[in-house]
Amino acid sequence: MSALPDIADFKSGRDLSAWLGLTPKPHSTGGKERLGRISKMGNRYLRRLLYLGAMAQVSARRRGAPGEDWLWKIIQRKKPKQAAIALANRMARTAYALMKNQTEFRAATAV
Repeated sequence: MSALPDIADFKSGRDLSAWLGLTPKPHSTGGKERLGRISKMGNRYLRRLLYLGAMAQVSARRRGAPGEDWLWKIIQRKKPKQAAIALANRMARTAYALMKNQTEFRAATAV
């Protein structure tokens, strides 16, 4: 949190994620949207921390039993490093929401 600018400077979680460099860089012309690699803009240290945490989660999830959760579905469709970037992006958006609303994280409980 100390490495981030004021959270009020961001309009949405996507803005924070883009500032961290976790969103694809657009290369669009003529109405056709083409998304490239992650932009790698912003704070390199925070992006790396989010990526490493996400990569650990992806590695652990791949060794576990198959499931129907969001991460498992992403792992089935994408390469492990791409899945880690998607998870890091999601974690950054969650962190934004927690800081913006000044709430604590409550993990979803399995039913």
